[in-house]
Amino acid sequence: MLDYVKMILLKVSFSKKLFEKELRKALQQILPEDLLGFKTWCYQQFARLYRRVLKRVFIQHSALPRLAA
Repeated sequence: MLDYVKMILLKVSFSKKLFEKELRKALQQILPEDLLGFKTWCYQQFARLYRRVLKRVFIQHSALPRLAA
């Protein structure tokens, strides 16, 4: 799943709006243990274009309550 999400983000990175939408969807699908590596990858790949989007989405995602497993 992680590779698929990365591929999608690379393909939609031409559009800020699409990128943010797909990033939000990706964060709902990624396993918690993959989150830190995914965040690092996102900043390495997209910080030049979308640093503000990344910051906003990751902060909002971390503020969401987690469901107990």
